[in-house]
Amino acid sequence: MTIGILTSGGDCPGLNAVIRGAVIKGDRIHGVQFAGVRDGWRGLVEDDVVDLPRYDVRGLARMGGTILGTSRTNPFDHGGVDRVRETMDKHGMTALIAIGGEGTLTAARRLSDEGIPVVGVPKTIDNDLSATDYTFGFDTAVSIATESIDRLRTTAESHHRCMVVEVMGRHVGWIALHAGIASGAHAILIPEVDVEIEQICAWVELARDRGRAPVIVVAEGFVPAGEKHPHAPRGLDAFGRPRLGGIGERLAPQIEERTGIETRSATLGHLQRGGVPSAYDRVLATRFGTAAVDAVIEKRWGTMVSLIGTEIRSVDLHSATTVLKTVPQQRWDEAAILFG
Repeated sequence: MTIGILTSGGDCPGLNAVIRGAVIKGDRIHGVQFAGVRDGWRGLVEDDVVDLPRYDVRGLARMGGTILGTSRTNPFDHGGVDRVRETMDKHGMTALIAIGGEGTLTAARRLSDEGIPVVGVPKTIDNDLSATDYTFGFDTAVSIATESIDRLRTTAESHHRCMVVEVMGRHVGWIALHAGIASGAHAILIPEVDVEIEQICAWVELARDRGRAPVIVVAEGFVPAGEKHPHAPRGLDAFGRPRLGGIGERLAPQIEERTGIETRSATLGHLQRGGVPSAYDRVLATRFGTAAVDAVIEKRWGTMVSLIGTEIRSVDLHSATTVLKTVPQQRWDEAAILFG
């Protein structure tokens, strides 16, 4: 048996740990071979496939990025299921492990529905995939965001400024919520909760009046009250999703104008994706990789490995990709009592 393995979509700390876990267990326990698909779905539609022996995955758990490369190619724009099947047959792949987030696993689900034997692994710093408690990459992104906010707080305090810090997350606020709580932010703005600009400024002034330099953490998908869509000036990606970003730069001058407090914005951006994975993400990613191989051996096609409590289980790809996992109102309310 030869298993194809690919990483697709945005890069994420822990991808290499999944690859390592899958290859080592597949080789040692099941005696299977692996083919590495380069640059995500692009490698399948353009026939860019390499051998992936156990030797090539040594020491990968601690490495950031992905040795296979990634892209946001949509396979259904480049030949679809027929082209994917053709490439898999050419290289003797009997199954495919697709490591990715919402877009990648939605494509995997559609391919599975068309008869491609595929198992998914949930990768996203956004933590927005349903049917799993956590995705790997999220813990690292939160840790990086928290450290960055801590650093920005010191310069804000030196100049008595307000700092608006924009973090990733697409249409959910998990990174903003966790990093905001961990860093002691004076307000956390997420896509799931409407907040008026007047309320934001009231929190800023409360913090200022207590002698603090206000820190506002905003998720890139936050939609100010009264607006219908998130700020997305860069158009759409290959899966037709808006490229978000820039809401922090929009809010900062509004806060300064209304409060009279000098306000700066900082967008953390791809810093949250880069670098080595946290210990938690290394462990979770490794467990996902070994579980994905087991799912292939047991022919559980159309499933995704998932963290439920402390156990790794298999769930249907439809349940994982149909609805985004958003932040419940109660979770934001718990944090909101600390604002201002």
